[in-house]
Parts: sequence; C-alpha cells; structure tokens
Amino acid sequence: MRPPSQYPQEIATEADNEEPDPRLVSMMICTRLAGRAVIRVVGRCNEAKENENLDLSNCQLMQVPDAVYHLMRHTELKTCDLSDNVITKIPPKFAAKFNLITDLNLSHNQMAKLPDECAEMGNLERLDISHNTFISLPNCIFKIPKLRYLNASNNHIVDVEIECLQEAPSLETADFSNNPLAPRIHDQLSNITKIRISLSPREKEDWEDLTI
Repeated sequence: MRPPSQYPQEIATEADNEEPDPRLVSMMICTRLAGRAVIRVVGRCNEAKENENLDLSNCQLMQVPDAVYHLMRHTELKTCDLSDNVITKIPPKFAAKFNLITDLNLSHNQMAKLPDECAEMGNLERLDISHNTFISLPNCIFKIPKLRYLNASNNHIVDVEIECLQEAPSLETADFSNNPLAPRIHDQLSNITKIRISLSPREKEDWEDLTI
C-alpha cells in the first residue's frame, strides 16, 4: 500500500492531464465573442450620437438588436451601414425608426427580402443590397420616393419587373451585374435609357451557340 502522502500529488497530476470539455471551451469562446460584439455595437451607437452615421458593419449581427433602436431613439441618423454581417431579414420597425436616413448599406449579408415598410423611407437616396441572396427585387424598392442609386449586384436575381423599375420615381442608376438574369430580362434592361443600368455580359443560351 502506498503512503498517504503521495495521494495529493497523484490526484493533482491526474487533474493536470485531463482534457478540457470541448463544449465548455466552445461556450466560453462564444460568450467572449458575444461580449465583444455587444461592446462594439454600444460603442458605435455612441459614436453615431455624435456624427449621425451609424456604422454596425462587421459586428457579427444576425439581426438589428432591439437595443440599437433604444440607443438611437433621440438621434436623427443620416446613414446606416449594416454590411458584412449575417443578417437574414430587416424588421418592419427598422423603416419606421430610421426613416430619415439617406444612405443604407445592407451588402454582404444573407437577405432575400425587404419589408414593404421600406417604401416609407422618404429620404433614402442610396441603397446597397449587393452580395446577398435576393432572387428578385422587392417591390418596395420601386416605391421609395427619393431613391437615386441602387446596387443589387452579386445576388441571385433572375427576374426584374421592368415596368415597375422604369416607373421608380427618382431612380437614376441601378447595378445588376453578376446576377443570373434571364436572357429576356437582360435584353430589356439593356434597352432602358431613362436609367443608367450596369450589367454583366449576357451568357448565351446553348441553342444560340449552335452553328449551321
């Protein structure tokens, strides 16, 4: 039988050799990252109170936190940058709370639609929805009264309502490059003269490559 005095050292050695629980480690890392993200968001909201430009880009956001609406309730924002996050949707209240902004950047997210309430953003002049997952343009975009510039490049847009696009009240420039537009839609967009349209070269259909 071993002397009792050796037990504490042996127990300590065994404890040192134990592998940490990976679930616990992951939880600690996630908590630490979440804490940093919250601090970053609050800090940028405080900056926006001074310069009226809310920059929440690259903040690991899956949505716009309710705290942001609370922190910005007495600030008349001019611009809002939500790019480089993992946001899947914008809630209707976003348009109501931030209806004075002139520039909205939603690029590099995972959005496929916008709420109809965005049509009520009466001062919005520039909208960037590039690098998302839109397969068509939300109807609300055609109704934004002062929208002059639209960047819808690098999405999955196949169809565009040409008549609605042409009837957009203030639209001057629209970028549809790097989208899998249907050939008919691509041709119709190419013929628009009222609006400056940016397009990638149209890929020919298989039957168009046939030679007689």
